[in-house]
Amino acid sequence: MTKVNTNTQKHSQLLDSALTDIPKKFRDKVISSYLELKNRYKEAQYDSSYDAAGLSAGKFCESVLRFLQQELTGTFIPFGSNINNFPDECRKLIILPKSSGNESLRIIIPRALVFLYTLRGKRGIGHVGGDIEANEIDLATIIRNCDWVISELIRIYYKLPLEEAQTLVDILATRNIPDIWNVAGKKRILRTDLNFKQKALLLAYSELDNGILIEDLFNWVEHSNLSMFKRSVIKPLHDDRFIEYDNSDEVIFISPKGVKEVEDNILERVYELED
Repeated sequence: MTKVNTNTQKHSQLLDSALTDIPKKFRDKVISSYLELKNRYKEAQYDSSYDAAGLSAGKFCESVLRFLQQELTGTFIPFGSNINNFPDECRKLIILPKSSGNESLRIIIPRALVFLYTLRGKRGIGHVGGDIEANEIDLATIIRNCDWVISELIRIYYKLPLEEAQTLVDILATRNIPDIWNVAGKKRILRTDLNFKQKALLLAYSELDNGILIEDLFNWVEHSNLSMFKRSVIKPLHDDRFIEYDNSDEVIFISPKGVKEVEDNILERVYELED
């Protein structure tokens, strides 16, 4: 059996189509580093691997810079060669005459790259000390700014309004869970091989950012008894730290451990193909 991450493949194909007017040697580097960053960001949310995500952010910035250099000046620092002073290289683009190209390519994106590169390098994604542990905040900020850069490139090269380009990028962050059917304001699990704990985890995973009311979860998994559901499904999941169950407001949040369980042992069957 060979496991294939179909989400990453689909996202790569989607971006490749949206950025098809960017030369392939730059397009491939930009897309691969962007998706690598997004995947490492997801991993960092449960194993705190901020430094790995920071490396991907640096690769993304450098790939975009090289493309902008080629697009605006006709030459670029070769891949594999060091960029000795990243901010200075960006400033060289910012001071180019208007005739060199699109204002966003000349000024706005380079300024965004300087911010990203500085945040990633000077603050240090894995830094320690200070009054607040800012790793997660820093990385989330980097992610959103990289999303914007990709959206802007799509807007320019795919001839889309910025709002539509952002919608396309937002699709990349949406959890594609074919096992869940949204219908008439509720969710249904389409697979019949999952037990109630697995169903509860999968549904909580689909509401990762918002949490889920226990009554909704109870109804969506179609359990027959709420008290028993809390006792035999929710409490064990909470005790094993797969979820956090807040008795005061009856809201369930999936934990980083629960996310890993879903992605490793529940969703993985979707991505298995026969050799």
